[in-house]
Amino acid sequence: MFVGLLALAVGAAVLAGRLMWPARGPATWVAPQPVASVPATPSARPTKLVVFPAPDDLPVIDYLHVPGGFPADAQPSSVAPLTEGLHPTGNLAVYDAPGGKPRAFLPSRISGVEVTAPIVDHQSGWVAVLLPSVDRRLGWVPGQAGWTTRQLRDQLVLRRGAHELTWLRAGALMGTWTVATGTPQTPTPLGRTFVLGRTTTDGPVYAGLDALVLGSVPEQREALAPGLRNGHTAIHSWYRTSAFGHSVSNGCIRVPPDGQRTLLSEIAAGTLVTVLD
Repeated sequence: MFVGLLALAVGAAVLAGRLMWPARGPATWVAPQPVASVPATPSARPTKLVVFPAPDDLPVIDYLHVPGGFPADAQPSSVAPLTEGLHPTGNLAVYDAPGGKPRAFLPSRISGVEVTAPIVDHQSGWVAVLLPSVDRRLGWVPGQAGWTTRQLRDQLVLRRGAHELTWLRAGALMGTWTVATGTPQTPTPLGRTFVLGRTTTDGPVYAGLDALVLGSVPEQREALAPGLRNGHTAIHSWYRTSAFGHSVSNGCIRVPPDGQRTLLSEIAAGTLVTVLD
């Protein structure tokens, strides 16, 4: 097993977990009174945000658990660069829509990794971010209380059919590699995700290099070995050059060692990763 920020199973392309994936949280929810109300005379001053307080017993998003109810990413195939990430300063309430229902808390750290979630949309004083530990889902956060922004300069684009991983910085091409991707039974998840963090590896199959853990999770859990079903996908190196250019992994992106060294030295947490067919 690997040691470090997260655990990755030897010979597999997903990060292993120990817990199941429950949808947690209160069975019912009744909206309390909003924190701020709309002024009686709209022309007198700007309209204030309507933000319903988050119950203390909301679930906390972690490496394995994300409750249901969050909206789908409206632009999962977008390759438009994202320049800002959101870093929670504590447990930050995340909502299912601007002015909507609080569904979970996004913590400042997950498994020891500082969380930076890419900001993908702005609306009426709210921002939408990609969520970790779930595929193609967004959460909405009000204002700027409880979080700070971090600048993002890079993005990675994977074209599964071509087995091509491209690195862009501020829109400029920085590198391209022929990689291995998931099999049809265990595909690399499509859509937008992001680099969650970095973990050490164990065993020569990974060429002695760390892995970049992604926010995405396996699409076909039942096709994986039981010990791998509660994991995340990742970008990591591979010892066999014969794998590159083929769909042979359990969902991860296998990169030549030289390419992985470059990514490890240049790519920060929060970096957007878009997977296309």
